[in-house]
Parts: sequence; structure tokens; C-alpha cells
Amino acid sequence: MSAEYIASGSDLILVTGSSGFIGAKVVETLLEYGFSNIRCFARPSSRMEKLNEVLSRFATSQNIEIVIGDLLSPESCKEAAEGVSIIYHLAAGFDKSFAAAYMNSALATRNLLDAIQQFSRPKRFVNVSSFAVYSNLRLNRHAMLDETCPLEDSFQERFDAYGFGKLKQEQIVKDYALKHHIPYVILRPGYVFGPGKRELSGRVGINTFGFFIHLGGSNTLPLTYVDNCAEAIVLAGLEPGVDGETFNVVDDNAPTSREFLREYKKRTGVFSISLPYPLTQFFCACWEKYAKTTHNQLPPVFNRRRCSAEWKGNCYSNQKLKSKLGWKPRVNMKDAISSFLTQFSKS
Repeated sequence: MSAEYIASGSDLILVTGSSGFIGAKVVETLLEYGFSNIRCFARPSSRMEKLNEVLSRFATSQNIEIVIGDLLSPESCKEAAEGVSIIYHLAAGFDKSFAAAYMNSALATRNLLDAIQQFSRPKRFVNVSSFAVYSNLRLNRHAMLDETCPLEDSFQERFDAYGFGKLKQEQIVKDYALKHHIPYVILRPGYVFGPGKRELSGRVGINTFGFFIHLGGSNTLPLTYVDNCAEAIVLAGLEPGVDGETFNVVDDNAPTSREFLREYKKRTGVFSISLPYPLTQFFCACWEKYAKTTHNQLPPVFNRRRCSAEWKGNCYSNQKLKSKLGWKPRVNMKDAISSFLTQFSKS
């Protein structure tokens, strides 16, 4: 580990959501960096196979503490937060309802920050958010979407409970940081992919009616391979001089939606049809209007804001991540896509 990092080997590191797709990889990356004083926090309902497999490969993992609890419980939060120096907060709600998303993303984060106040101030709180917090409704097609772009101000219209929960989570972190002087960094990954996560990003299209509807056209996908994303998260907790910063996490040489789908179809043989963006816009606008006129008897799952966010097409930059954290992708995009596709049987 680098002598310039803000944490040393004796510092206790907390990873919430440690058994998840990204969380287990964050634990693995920390172990590779030489940190073994780690507290892994997971929910009682979590599948622990991936985390246990990671820990089994490191001789130093016997020092790792696994805590099972619920961040909606103040007692669990206190058990998680006691004595920690660096917090990697990956736990989040993927609930469909806005109330549940708020509870499991925002309220859980507030409980954790409340618990931290009972102990000494941490060296850094790393909050893992999402690209879902952005709005590109007023951006031109193919314009650059970076850390300075506007955030979504109407998640109800976008029908996106997850994005709503993540934005409220970010706001709570910033409020606590201002009030209690907690050093923090926010990470906003694009779509994280890799072996163990089989679904395609909705930015490519949707699986429905027995075939795949391709809506992404030739748009660039904001992809980040799970190994690369985990390293960005780890560095955000260790590098000095980045308190209060927000970083988008996307890999180099991102493919277009069409290129990614073509490779996926070679492996899976899935049948697809493609809709051009103007037709997708029209379809989403009609669905949204009908949902409103019927008072949401038909859920507004397709709407203009979602259409813009997922299928409008933008450019993405990782220059801030590289320049301030010294990050670069461990795995190039060609190898990342190949690794992702190995989990599918050829037809």
C-alpha cells in the first residue's frame, strides 16, 4: 500500500453491502492492496457465497470481521460504525416503491451517519451513488454528460424509485458532511457489468414478449467493468486531497449499444428488433400521456424523462477520475465484454 494513502494497515475499514456484486469485489481489491482490517457488513437476507469465495483466497482474511445486520436498525449501525476509519458505503435499496427506496437508501444512510457521530470522526466516507441521479432532459443529443451536469428534479415523472433513493442519499451525505465536518467522496458509476450479473443494461433495450427490443441505437454505453469500478471506489477512499469531490465512473473505449448487443447476440442467439430514437420518443410520450389521462391505471414506466436518460445518447468522460485519483482500468473493454459473455452458453 502507498505511504501517501490517508489510511494505513491498522485502520479499520467498513464496507457496507459487502456481499453484493460490487461490494465483494471492493473487499477483494482492498485485500489486494494490503488492507486486511476490514469489517464486512451485510443484510441477514444476503447471499454470502461470493464474499466467502473472495475471503477463501486470501491468507490474511482471517482478520476480517463479518457483521450481519440491518442499517434501518440504530443498533446494527452502531455495531457497524464503531472504531472505523474509512467507510465504503455500497448498501442501497433496489425497491420498486419510492417509500421503500427512500428507507433503504436514504434513511439507512442517515442511520449510519448518526451512528458514526457517536465515535471519532472518520478519515473518509465514500458514498457509492449512480448515474441514475442525472437528468439529460435538456442536454443536446451526444452532448457530454459529466460531473457538472444537472441532477434529476422529478423522479416521480421518470418513475424511477431507485434514482430517487440515490439522490436523497447523496443529499443526506452532503448535509451531514457540512454539519458534522465529515470528509466524504461520492462515486457515480455508470452501468456496472461482469460475470455474475447476467442482465443487459436497460440502456441497450428491454426484454419483453419473448424477444429483445433494441432502443439504444448507436449510443455510447456508460459501462464500467466490475473490477475497474471496484478499484475506483477503493481509490476514492484512500487518495488524499479529494474530500468533497464527486466522480463519474466509466471505462475507456466504451462500445455503442449496437456493438454490445451484436456481441451478446453472437453468444446467446437472442432475437431482437430495433427502434430508432424518434420512434422511441414518440412511443414513450404516448405511454406517458395515456398513463396520466387514466390516472396511472397503466404505470408510467415509459416516459419522456426515462427516454432521455437511457436512450437519448450522450458522451461520457472519466478524465476527472484519472487525474485526481490516478485511476485507470485494470481490464480493457474488449476483455471485459469477453469475460461478461462467458457466462452465457452459445446457441
